[in-house]
Amino acid sequence: PFSPFAVEHIPKGNNCLDAAKACNLDDTCKKYRSAYITPCTTSMSNDVCNRRKCHKALRQFFDKVPAKHSYGMLFCSCRDIACTERRRQTIVPVCSYEEREKPNCLNLQDSCKTNYICRSRLADFFTNCQPESRSVSSCLKENYADCLLAYSGLIGTVMTPNYIDSSSLSVAPWCDCNNSGNDLEECLKFLNFFKDNTCLKNAIQAFGNGSDVTVWQPALPVQTTTATTTTAFRVKNKPLGPAGSENEIPTHVLPPCANLQAQKLKSNMSGSPHLCLSDRDYEKDGLAGASSHITTKSMAASPSCSLSPLLVLVVTALSTLLSLSLADTS
Repeated sequence: PFSPFAVEHIPKGNNCLDAAKACNLDDTCKKYRSAYITPCTTSMSNDVCNRRKCHKALRQFFDKVPAKHSYGMLFCSCRDIACTERRRQTIVPVCSYEEREKPNCLNLQDSCKTNYICRSRLADFFTNCQPESRSVSSCLKENYADCLLAYSGLIGTVMTPNYIDSSSLSVAPWCDCNNSGNDLEECLKFLNFFKDNTCLKNAIQAFGNGSDVTVWQPALPVQTTTATTTTAFRVKNKPLGPAGSENEIPTHVLPPCANLQAQKLKSNMSGSPHLCLSDRDYEKDGLAGASSHITTKSMAASPSCSLSPLLVLVVTALSTLLSLSLADTS
């Protein structure tokens, strides 16, 4: 019989604490975690952390440490506030994330675009965490691994995201849309790509509860008849790539290799050696292609200078007759 005093058994435990303990048992994870905790913790002398060193050490942590440990700390599933607060504190937000004032999100985006690493990783995030309501995973690319990798790649840049609070999986960079003026809609679109991104939330949740196995490997992306990328990516001077619109992420350009771990995974999956071409390679290939095209064209267009044997005989005969007639006249 049903008892009104029956309480559903909910397993107790702090998955994020367990993940931190597991990290300390792994030499690589412990090494790089210690390397970022030190600069990300405020100094006793001046009560100010070294933000630049903190960001650099965080980037190294997520680039060097195996995903099962780094993701375990960042995307652990929680049932209580103590756990979610530990998850939010993973990146030491007082130093790496929070500041005295929140900048406008579009201004923060402009600042990000002045840095090669931040710019490329932000574009990677927009590409790999693009939501799609018609897909099984709510991700356009049907790949949670790429989305989580792109998200973690932003940590340690000026666009560093973190959990907004201890009660949800909503994340955002340290910015808001105050003082946006006529760009308010564009700003909210940018901010909501972080805060209300079903693809990213599902990826975090699936990793935390261990149900991400079926969507961990790449799958065919959902085919759409309209533009697949709708997130605002403001470009003041010129677009980053030959995109169809300056307000869209150029999803078809080659990845710029700012995230080494991401490129290792992608190269292993695809087997393509051409994922990461440098600017020098682009120039070299472009010049080589242009020169070979010109050479081929000039060879094809050049007229033949050889004379047929019959024509040579006719010219020789006319020349002989002319010389004889001149001799007779003289």
